[in-house]
Parts: sequence; C-alpha cells; structure tokens
Amino acid sequence: MTRAFLAVLARDLRLAGRIGGSGALGLVFFLMIVVMVPFALGPDLNLLSRIGPAILWLAAVLATLIGLDRLFQADEEDGSLDLIAGTPAPLELVVVAKVVAHWLTTGLPLALAAPVFGLLVALTPTAMAATSLTLLVGTPALTFIGAAGAALTASIRRGGLILAVVVLPLMIPTLIFGVSATEAAGGGTVPFATPLMILAALSLVAAVTGTLAAAAALRWGE
Repeated sequence: MTRAFLAVLARDLRLAGRIGGSGALGLVFFLMIVVMVPFALGPDLNLLSRIGPAILWLAAVLATLIGLDRLFQADEEDGSLDLIAGTPAPLELVVVAKVVAHWLTTGLPLALAAPVFGLLVALTPTAMAATSLTLLVGTPALTFIGAAGAALTASIRRGGLILAVVVLPLMIPTLIFGVSATEAAGGGTVPFATPLMILAALSLVAAVTGTLAAAAALRWGE
C-alpha cells in the first residue's frame, strides 16, 4: 500500500512539475488579489493591517480552487483513472495521494509565500507568522474539501464553475477559523491556540470525510 501511495504521489508531482499550471498559477492569482485590494481600499495602513489576514485567507481559498477541477478529470479523460481503480490499492489511498500532491504544489507554496505577501497589506511580523502557520494548518482542509467536489465533477467537461459553487460554502468554516486564529495572535480576546486547534480539527475531519466522499463519487461515476 505504501508503494502504491508513493507511486501515485510521485506521478502527480512529476506531472505537475512537467506541465506546470496550478502551483505557479495559484501563486500568481494569490499575488494579484493581495495587490489589487490595497489599490481598492486606498493608502490606509491601519485598515490594511486590520483586514490583512482576511485578505490573505480569502485569496488562498480562491487560489486553491485553481487546478482542482483537473485533479481527477485529466485521469478520467485519458483512462488512467480506470486503470488505477483496477489495481489492488484502495481508491481512498489513491485519492489521498493525489490530494497530497495537489497540496504540495498549491497549498504549501501559498503558506510559505504568505509572509512575503503580508508586506503588501502592512501586516506585523507576528501577524505574518500567524497567517503562515494558519495557512499551513488550514489549507489541507480546503484541498480535501475541494477533492470531493472535483470527484463529483470529474466526468463533466468545464466543471470548474460547478465545482466552485459546490465547495465554496463548505470552505467557509475553515476561512472563519483561519482568520480568527490570525487575529487572536495579534492580541485578541481569545487565545491563539483555541482557533488554531479548531482549524487543525477541521483539517483532520476534512481529510477523512473528503477522502471517503471523493472515493465514493469516483465509484459512482463509473
């Protein structure tokens, strides 16, 4: 099982590195949102600093959606998914491997780039570190939730819009607690650890439910 997991993971990472796409495009999209919002709000640094974590988290949610529609659709179109499903490895294991590969190329770069982009919204060093940590903990939840929607729309051509409509409402709790944890690190009334632990719990729950839902959707699609 471990060999099958690593084989699927390595395959998806090689494909992502060979054709590029969602990882670099997600970072560019992330940067575009963070750059455009200060122009819209004006040069009020206090306002930017106050809403900066929300801007970064909202940009991360939207950037995560890029490439999710192709998570299973590309394999569905070329028949690879049928071959993978016919192997002894459980389909849930394949889903986890593909989701981890997507997170490594999309979610992880967003979390690592957050401190740099935080300079554009006048975040303090503490807020930058907190935002990066919360994105590191919370973006897996976004990816697993998105995987369930991607599996549902795998057989639909140009299902990106349908995917966004399905998964965005489910991502709202992660967005709320991600922003709350970042604000708590800046001296809120709630200890930083409380929303951070809830965010971690959301990621764990999403990992289980998202994997099972995605695998069930792929089986149903067959």
